[in-house]
Amino acid sequence: MRESVFTLLPLLFVSSLCYSTQISAFIDGDDQDPTIKTMHDFSGYPTSEPPSSFAPISISSLSVDAQSLQKQIDELALFSDAPGPAVTRVLYTDKDVSARRYIKDLMKLAGLSVREDAVGNIFGRWDGHEPELATVATGSHTDAIPHSGKYDGVVGVLGAIEAINALKRSGFKPKRSLEVVMFTSEEPTRFGICCLGSRLMAGSEALEKTLLNTVDSQNVSFLRAAKSGGYMRDQEELSSVRLQIGSYFAFVELHIEQGPILEAEGISIGIVTAIAAPASIKVDFEGNGGHAGAVLMPHRNDAGLAAAELALAVEKHVLETGSIDTVGTVGILDLHPRAINSIPSKSHLEIDTRDIDEIRRNTVVEKIHQSAVEIAKNRKVRLTEFEIINQDPPAPADERVIQAMEVASRELNLTYKKMISRAYHDSLFMARISPMGMIFIPCYKGYSHKPEEYASYEDIGNGVKVLALTLAKLSWS
Repeated sequence: MRESVFTLLPLLFVSSLCYSTQISAFIDGDDQDPTIKTMHDFSGYPTSEPPSSFAPISISSLSVDAQSLQKQIDELALFSDAPGPAVTRVLYTDKDVSARRYIKDLMKLAGLSVREDAVGNIFGRWDGHEPELATVATGSHTDAIPHSGKYDGVVGVLGAIEAINALKRSGFKPKRSLEVVMFTSEEPTRFGICCLGSRLMAGSEALEKTLLNTVDSQNVSFLRAAKSGGYMRDQEELSSVRLQIGSYFAFVELHIEQGPILEAEGISIGIVTAIAAPASIKVDFEGNGGHAGAVLMPHRNDAGLAAAELALAVEKHVLETGSIDTVGTVGILDLHPRAINSIPSKSHLEIDTRDIDEIRRNTVVEKIHQSAVEIAKNRKVRLTEFEIINQDPPAPADERVIQAMEVASRELNLTYKKMISRAYHDSLFMARISPMGMIFIPCYKGYSHKPEEYASYEDIGNGVKVLALTLAKLSWS
């Protein structure tokens, strides 16, 4: 046995020079024969045949057309309800529908077969030569909050299409089918629900029921808005969006970092190991209001000051954890009647708190609730609402997908850093039905959700190359 192992060493050494460590990354040791495992451990090399785990692809042949990709990013930004350089693209509006048409056209030009589900998640598929195997997917979103930038989400959709084009130009042939997904409404702008499309794909029955009675700020129902965009002919179609666990072999999302770390450290690629767990809270206080001059301070029941005190309590409870991974934000604070000479009689807060540790995050939420109750009592106002809108668990990235991204980065001679995503992404919900991973690229000063959002040609091109090579590896895994 020992002789047969060493006979294989020269061949495997040459293979390892070409493909680095991806062979071990894609051979599933759980099903190995004990004798073979012993041989692996003894020799330091796998005795399996490498072609079964990865179809060769020449790194030199993998080219990204960064100029065309930037042109597409610029063109997509024109589908906006805000003047440039800002982008506003809200779910099911005319601009959103036009942007969807643009994406579908690009998918078709790339030779992908295109379909849509009942809420407008868009899928572009490249069939592999074993299409019965679970598909490898990639993608992101193209909706944009008011007055934001043109890279958030968009890099992950247009970049995914370009990754497919790059693989096709290189001569690569997928084993597992590859699919690009454009998710519906990752942003909560219109109906207050983050990652609407991916949540439904992950099988959220609670969301299916909620959407039947959900309206936007103009009292337009979700069903009516969806129909205006060409979707949801029947409310029963919502359940058809669900995917079964295992529908995808893996899902990989390319995205700008939306933070300053990669740029500050001069690192090309971020490999996400986990997505932080978000919770959203709505709080309402009611007091008595009154004239700003006539009601003396000892006699006031000021709902505005109750809101201000709770906002400071959010910061206090987050900092008390002692963890840099715990964050809290009061993103909305509204007062009624909003007159300079009137004591606020009502206040409304919307609070976002996140952590990679679900228990720690939940403890912060409970402390915020306790503070809200105490503040209402001390200030003699009424706590009329404390509603936890969502309290999602964190999502760890899959180790096999992480390894694929690491190997791809090394083979492309790109520096990389393992990191946590503290922002919401569709990958958070795809992780419920598929092994998941994310690739981050640097963005200027970490800016996002503002017109100054920017990523360079070079950084986008590097991200697309890592994505393409990762998809190739997973397709042959």
